[in-house]
Amino acid sequence: MVSSVFKVVVVLSVQSAVWGLPATLSTTQTTFDIQGHRGGRGETVENTLPSFAWGLIDGVETLELDNGITRDGHVIVWHDENIDPTKCKDTAPAFLDDPDYPYVGKFIANLTLAQIKTLDCGSERLLTFPLQTTYPGTKLSTLEELFSFVECFDPKHTVKYNIESKVNPVSTNQTRGPNDFVRLQHEQFKKSAYYHRITYQSFDWRTLVGMKALDPKIPTAALVDGTTTFGPDNTTSPWLAGIKLDPSSKESIGVQLADAANQIKADILSTADIAPGSATDPTQLGFVPFTTKEMIVRAHLHGMTVKPWTVDRMNVAEQLMEWEVDGIITDFPTQLRRIVQKKGLPVTPRRFDEKKVLRCLDKHRQTV
Repeated sequence: MVSSVFKVVVVLSVQSAVWGLPATLSTTQTTFDIQGHRGGRGETVENTLPSFAWGLIDGVETLELDNGITRDGHVIVWHDENIDPTKCKDTAPAFLDDPDYPYVGKFIANLTLAQIKTLDCGSERLLTFPLQTTYPGTKLSTLEELFSFVECFDPKHTVKYNIESKVNPVSTNQTRGPNDFVRLQHEQFKKSAYYHRITYQSFDWRTLVGMKALDPKIPTAALVDGTTTFGPDNTTSPWLAGIKLDPSSKESIGVQLADAANQIKADILSTADIAPGSATDPTQLGFVPFTTKEMIVRAHLHGMTVKPWTVDRMNVAEQLMEWEVDGIITDFPTQLRRIVQKKGLPVTPRRFDEKKVLRCLDKHRQTV
């Protein structure tokens, strides 16, 4: 069932879809920020060098990606807390008689980099993304290896990154803690020539507070959806760094979230596109957006930009553009780029030669 706090926006969402208001850029951004979710999960196997290569070939402005931290302290590019059997498969133990083998199903925090490097995470095509291009044998990469790969064809360091900390404040034994993430990720950021091109994002707002305290120069993006807004029975959410929202307030939850993100000095509000239990498309009865017009307006008043995720339906994308979001995170960046251009919004030019990118991919992609 759709939460009652979101019902007030149903009429607004339907009206916007009908009116077809023109899209504009509402901030000082010069381009609409198209972000390839996990590189572009709908098009290439996720969070791998091939997915980032094709995302940039196809014209994304920003690479959206996730970091986990291994048992021995390496920052790995991967979304899930564990090794998902639908995405990766075992090949061999890292050493003879390794008691941890097989590794599929185990948590990143309980595996070493050497163990993770034995996995094939390029062969499995997700059933939910049947158009994915696979790259059999592809190993996962560290964040440092990703930076090195992109630098191969981007020597001027123009590519932007939106990098998430995969911290779980509910099941705290499944990931490393927020302090470890902030410290170890920041070490990699500072070592990289891409330092000034990085945004730091997280659902666990404690890491955003920690990163701002450590390095105020790094922009932060507050991630939130319907599952992280409240704790059980509308208690304080463990995800929002101690900030409690009020479901009985005259201010909508969307507006309160914009205020909360501003309270932790976030630069970007990055919200789910639709509410829990909603229909999936604005043309359907029962569609309820999580990212609302009034949320966007309030965030802009605070000086934040708004970049929702993971927007894979173009009717939703068009509605969000009409409401003047500043960018969109999507699994299908190629298709989104067409829609953004059709709306007349400026986008970053395709700036990388396909042949050069693929030569660099051949050089940097590690295989089992």
